[in-house]
Order: sequence, then C-alpha cells, then structure tokens
Amino acid sequence: MSFFKGIQESKIEKGKKNVNYITTQKIRAFSVIAGTIGILLLSGCQSETSAGQNRQFRQFTKQLFCQELSSNTISLHYTLKNPKKYDIRENEVTFGTFPTDNKNLLAAVENLEEVLKTFDYNKLSVKNSLTYDVLKCYLNMTERDAEYILYDEPMGLVSGVQTQLPVILSEYPFYEQSDVDTYLQLMKTTPEYFASLLKFEQKKSKAGLFMSDKMAEQVIEQCKAFRDMGENNYLYSTFAERVWTVTSLSDKQKSDYIQKNARMMKAYVLPAYDNLICTIEKLKGSGKNEQGLCYLPKGKDYYEQVVEASTGSTRSVEEIRDMTRRQMTEDLEAMERVMQNSEREVNAAIPQNPVSILQDLQTKILTSFPELPDTTYEVKYVPKAMQEHLSPAFYMIPAIDAYNENVIYVNEAQIGNTMALFTTLAHEGYPGHLYQTVYFANTNPDPIRTVLNFGGYVEGWATYAEMCSYYLAPLTKDQATLLQKNSSIVLGLYTLADIGIHYDGWSREDAIAFYKKYGIGDEDNINRIYDLILGSPGNYLKYYVGYVEFLELKKDWVKEYGSQASQKEFHKAVLDVGPAPFKVVEKYIGRKLDK
Repeated sequence: MSFFKGIQESKIEKGKKNVNYITTQKIRAFSVIAGTIGILLLSGCQSETSAGQNRQFRQFTKQLFCQELSSNTISLHYTLKNPKKYDIRENEVTFGTFPTDNKNLLAAVENLEEVLKTFDYNKLSVKNSLTYDVLKCYLNMTERDAEYILYDEPMGLVSGVQTQLPVILSEYPFYEQSDVDTYLQLMKTTPEYFASLLKFEQKKSKAGLFMSDKMAEQVIEQCKAFRDMGENNYLYSTFAERVWTVTSLSDKQKSDYIQKNARMMKAYVLPAYDNLICTIEKLKGSGKNEQGLCYLPKGKDYYEQVVEASTGSTRSVEEIRDMTRRQMTEDLEAMERVMQNSEREVNAAIPQNPVSILQDLQTKILTSFPELPDTTYEVKYVPKAMQEHLSPAFYMIPAIDAYNENVIYVNEAQIGNTMALFTTLAHEGYPGHLYQTVYFANTNPDPIRTVLNFGGYVEGWATYAEMCSYYLAPLTKDQATLLQKNSSIVLGLYTLADIGIHYDGWSREDAIAFYKKYGIGDEDNINRIYDLILGSPGNYLKYYVGYVEFLELKKDWVKEYGSQASQKEFHKAVLDVGPAPFKVVEKYIGRKLDK
C-alpha cells in the first residue's frame, strides 16, 4: 500500500540558498591565504601559560578571518557590515577565482595544520578547543577535497553560480555611498569572474570530467532565463530600491547611479552571461558520463568524500544507507499506527500570509526552543522570470555584526498550498535557518567559524525544524504525524536514490523501478528528480542525513537524562555548539562553553 500522494518534487529543491555559496567556492583560496599566516606564526614564540595560549589562539583565528574576508568582496560585505571594526582593509574588488591546481592548496593546508600543532590543546578553553576541533576538521576535509579539485561542479543545477550570483547581487546591501561604488565595480569584474569559471570548466572538459549534455542544456536554459529578462531584470529594480535608501546621496546622484547601473548591466553582466552560454554550448558533448559519479575514474571514492563533506557525518555510505532504511521503517510504522484513526483530509486553518506564519511560529516555538534576542526580518518574493529556476524559499544570511537584518525569499510558483508554505517558512525562518543563525551569532562565536561551511548541521537543523513544525500547525496529532512522517520518508527516498545513482550506478530505469516499489509511478517526475540528483551529487543528503543525525543525538540525550530530558535543553545544547561536523557536536553537546 502506498502512503504517498506523489513525489513532492519541490521538496528536494528546498534549502538554504544564500551568500555562502560563493563564499564556499573560496575554500581553496581561504587555505592558500592561511598559509601566509602560518609562516608568520611559526616563526614566532608561543606562550606557555594557559591565558597566553588562549590569547594567541584568538589572535591567530582573527588574522585568519581577516585575511579570508579581505580577499573576497562578496564574503567581506555579506559577513561584516562594518569591516573597519575588525581592521580589515579591502585589497581589490573581486568575486574571487576558481583554481584548477591543488598544489598551492595542499601546501597551505599542511602549513596551517603545522600552525595548529604549535598550540597546547590542553591549555585552551572549552570554547577555543571547540574552534580548534572545528578548524582541524575543516582542514582535513579540504585536504581530502583537493585530490578531486576538477570533480567539483560550481554550475550545479540546484545552487550553481549561474543562478546564485544574480540573487547575491540583488541583496548586496548599500550602507553608504562607497558600497554603491564597490557594487558597480563588482559588476565590471563579472566577465573576469566568469572567465575564471570557464577556464575551470575547460580544464574539466580536457580531463573528461565535464557535465553531461542534458545538464549542460539545463545550465544554458538557466543562463538564458536570466539574460532574457530584458528591462524587467530584477537587478535594475533592486538596485534602484537600494540606492534610494542611501541618505547621503542627492536625488541627482541617485538617478546618475541608476543610469550607471543600467550601463554596467548591458556592458558587463549580460555579455558575461552571453559568453557563458556560448562557451558551455561549445563544451557540450565533451562530457564522458551521462550517469552517476561511480562511472568516473575514482568516482566511487569521490562520492564517499562528497557525502562526508556534505553531511558532516563520519558514517560510511553503507552505514548511511542502513540508517536511512531504519528511519524510514520507523516512520512507516508510525504512519500505520495512526492511519486507522486519522482523518485523511487536512483542512488546517493556516494563515496564508508569510509574515503572519512567521509570527505564529515565533510564538509557538517558545515552549520547546530557547528564546531569541529581538530581531527583524523581511519577506520578499522571487521575480516571476526566475521562479522556475530558484527554490521554493531561501534565507539570506545577514552580516555577523548586523544579525537582526534578515531576509527570506518566497517563490510563490514553487509552493503548492498553505501547509507547504507553513513548513517551508519553519525551515527558512523559525525555528530553522533564521532562528539558528541569530542564536549562534548571539553566542559570540569565534569569527572564523562564521566563514566555515558545515551544510549537514545547518540544513539538518533546518529540516529538523521543518519536521517539528507539523506539530505546531493547527492539525490533530494524528494528522501532523501522517504528514510529518510522509515528508520524512520522501526525503529518505531522495537519499537512497542519490546513493543508488552515484554509488551503485542506477540507470533511469533503475530509479523508476525503485520508486514504483513505494507506489510512485510518475515517470516524468522521477526523470526530473534523476536529473537534479545527477547535477548535484550528495546535495540532498545533507538535509536528510543531517536531520537524522540530530534525531540520533536526541535519542542519546534521552538515554542519558531519562525522565529529566528536556526538549528545550537538548535544543539549547546543540545550538550552543553551532555548525560543526557531527562528531564534534557529539563531543561538545551539553558542555559548558565559556562565553
């Protein structure tokens, strides 16, 4: 018997699409820059006292943080509202580059690891030892990634540069006139940035690692959708909206800037997209593989690395598969228990306005989640021309020194009903991404942690929050259970399909047969899912595996505290640790972290 009404394709596109995408493309540059700091510190003397070790460690991580941000205009501007407070001076206006050689990267990682060894770990405070462990794990992951540098695909279908860049530009904050000038300079460097991207893709092509023809066609389609928006392109309207908020500018200056932005769009940004389209069209056909990663040389090994980096879990692919099946079985059994007593139709009186839903969630989570400091948010809508190519919703991470300025985008075309809107806003807002981001910022973390990306924790938490939200909606408990378990199982199916396609080498026919076992037979929909999974290996695992890792941590918490176990205390414990690999979260959960 099938418990599914059909595959919710939009579910697998749901996620945090934010400024971290371009920042994470800078992982390699981050390590290269870090190498110069390592050389500097290795030549100095280390204090033998605990206080001295902690002071020097914080100096080191601050230098690392400042060097990373000063190398990338987008990272700097999205991470800090006021860089001068951190003594950061921007060197040049740049999006960054796409390195194709791993030698400098490996040397820099080795150098940084040597720097870490100069600190006496046992003398570090709990908070600094947590940062140390997080940084060490990140470097280990980067080192393993380096072997597969040309396997990476920055033009992924779900969160590729081609769709992310316009969104990031549209939300680039204008605090003062210099920000407007920097933005326009950034636009001017778009052809240079895309040239670096295309050089990377050309090298992939020569190595036989270029994307499949079908994926290339979809990337081209996404680029054309942006290019062909014409005068309705949102980079015109959003620029005008932002520039009119800069109070230091006269009306004439604002009008002049608006005209200059239009010229920059036509002279640099749109031609850069034309060149991207043209080059991808030329490279199309050079890809050697139309199926999963396992068909590439060392493809299976690469997928194992992708899974670990994506999920933050140290479990093997086989262990993740087993864990997924166990969780799906638990969910199916829970559904069976309530099926006989439950009303099948859900007629929940859910507010239809996103702001009203977020306000409702803010209030309802207080019984089970720690209270947040006051913060603000704005709900915006995805432009119609880009609705087909962007997620149902996404959250823009605010600057760490302005964490009360939050933006959530809603894609009306991708959200089918008010229940879907409710759970989506829980994922992106309360108690999901917005809540977790603001909570973590309020713990005063070491700044370096804000530029390290741990998708398994971040997306796992947001998915966990989404699952919790079913029980906050105006539903009976049985209805909430049915909907939540169904949603969890659907994500589990995507996880098994991802593993099947990239690790086991499933064909399209294999994927269709797999879904039919669960009563899902819409072949067109399954083929679309197959294409999305092909184009973003391991992407969907961070949602589900991250979510289940939180469930596993919760089970351990209940075992340890028994009848004294509190949901709110558990949530506080994992939120206090913050984004990290799950082995680090497990190590520090419940420990008192000195502020």
